[in-house]
Amino acid sequence: MYNHIQAESSKNLLKSIILNIFIVIFEVMFGLVARSLALISDALHNIADVASMALSLWGEKIAVRPSTNRKTYGYKRVEAIIAFVNGGVLTAIAIFIIIEAIKRLINPVEVAGMQMVVVASVAFVGNSLATYLLKKNAAKNLNLKSAWLHSFQDSAFSLAVIIGAIVINFTHIVWMDAALSIIISVLLLKEVYEIIIESIDMLLDSVPKDINFQDVKTAISVFPGVICVGDLHIWQTGTDYRILSAHIQTKELDSQERIKLLVAIQKLIKDKYNINHSTLQIVSQSEIAMGGMVCEHCN
Repeated sequence: MYNHIQAESSKNLLKSIILNIFIVIFEVMFGLVARSLALISDALHNIADVASMALSLWGEKIAVRPSTNRKTYGYKRVEAIIAFVNGGVLTAIAIFIIIEAIKRLINPVEVAGMQMVVVASVAFVGNSLATYLLKKNAAKNLNLKSAWLHSFQDSAFSLAVIIGAIVINFTHIVWMDAALSIIISVLLLKEVYEIIIESIDMLLDSVPKDINFQDVKTAISVFPGVICVGDLHIWQTGTDYRILSAHIQTKELDSQERIKLLVAIQKLIKDKYNINHSTLQIVSQSEIAMGGMVCEHCN
């Protein structure tokens, strides 16, 4: 079931999708009339945003499904899958726009500057409203972060088109339209690259970028009674769901000391590193020798 925050984020995503659909229709229609590649490229970017927000909305609904006997982690990782797909689509669109813009630089086309100003101003207002709606829950996960980031970029890009259109209207420098398209696309590629890398890291079970692996290992190792820490793994299946597993070799401890050590380590892991799920195997040297335990994949 959705909680209050998830319901609010889904509602704001839906509003933003509707806003962006109207912006796309508006910019394509007048972009063709004004023969402005900057307006059309901004509209294409908005199409990608509509797809991104729709996927994010779907992902929000899927991610809360409970785990099953086959999908023991549930569907939380759909967040990373969606972000990766969105990144791939946005990359293809950006490359297409850059190629078309280069053609325009070689063979400039006259554009209607003032029409660009009016249309881009309407898009700027709509994108700014969508950005405002998505901002509140943008830090919740990679889905919402990517949706908010795209919307924020749209606002910035629309503002850039307005400035460029004013320059074109008063100076008749028609290549400014194509130049703006290239700038918009390059900036888009930079941001998309970061989202793709973050989603790949999540899919590859990489250590979250704000956690220092060696620091965690050292922090556990200094607890009284701990001899060494091995088979340590830290990963995440979603932005808000981090996991740690470790094999901890200790001195000979009685049951009460072992429980105290376990509780202390788990508290450190949660409070300092924001890791909300941990699995710790605590064994003494005698237990290792007795059981013939050999870790062939310890790190």
